[in-house]
Amino acid sequence: MLTRVCLFRSLSRTMALSAAELEARSVEADKIIQTLTEKIAAIKAMGTLPANIQETILKQENSQLRKQVEALKTELTTLELRNGKTQVALPKPPKKGAAKKEAPKKAEQQEKPKNENQKKDKPKKEKKEKKPQPAKAAEPEKPVDVSRLLMKVGKIIDCKKHPDADALYLEQIECGEDKPRTVISGLVKHVPLEEMQNRMVVLLCNLKPAKMRGIVSEAMVMCASTPEKVEILAPPAGAVPGDLVKVPGFEGEPDELIKPTSKKAVSVFEQVAPGLKTNDKCQATFNDVAWEVAGKGFVTSASLTNVQVK
Repeated sequence: MLTRVCLFRSLSRTMALSAAELEARSVEADKIIQTLTEKIAAIKAMGTLPANIQETILKQENSQLRKQVEALKTELTTLELRNGKTQVALPKPPKKGAAKKEAPKKAEQQEKPKNENQKKDKPKKEKKEKKPQPAKAAEPEKPVDVSRLLMKVGKIIDCKKHPDADALYLEQIECGEDKPRTVISGLVKHVPLEEMQNRMVVLLCNLKPAKMRGIVSEAMVMCASTPEKVEILAPPAGAVPGDLVKVPGFEGEPDELIKPTSKKAVSVFEQVAPGLKTNDKCQATFNDVAWEVAGKGFVTSASLTNVQVK
């Protein structure tokens, strides 16, 4: 009993000590319990008390001592918290059997690389070599000549001055298509408005549409031109809107669309234009070969000979 009282007093004093010192005291208490256990065992060996009684007494004493130690620890923690002392949680001892569970996991982790190596060692499937496809034959370049121009006979069905430009006419021209084409021409200074009405003309139809003063022009009226005078080219008698204008000897297919001249390239029309002229008979020609509507005759100007056509 004296030993128990001394232990209790010793544990009470730990309330004023730090958490580390309390832990040390707790260890000492465990040693005292172990010493008591050994003494009881010695007493049992001497046969002073029956074995079952000695064991019961030992268990009761151990239980009481542990309860007292836990109560003192709890009280000390409460006092330290009140005084603003930070508590540090001590690591808990590993549970029995935890090591056994971790062992299989480690074994699995060690096995994984082997499996991965086995996968790597598997022979890869050979890729089938693709048979080289024959290269597409390059399309032959078209000659730069009048065959690249799509020219049709047209008829002006309406003409008026451009609403935003005094020098331009705004025309609606029938050329054998689903609807008339809108065309803008700079002819105000050269052809009176009354002479533009219901007039037969030759249209260059595959120029890229261009906006002129806010309105898109979809074709160009072909004219014989000098700095002083401009005359609209006239189709042969009997020609109707939609008839094609061709130049014998130049039978290639016209471009779908002729792009305008840019910094990168000169347009097809600009390259062909030097060969477009009228001859001594006022006939429109390309490289001295007259334009014609098949079976109907030649395209002509009213009076201008040996001048540029544009």
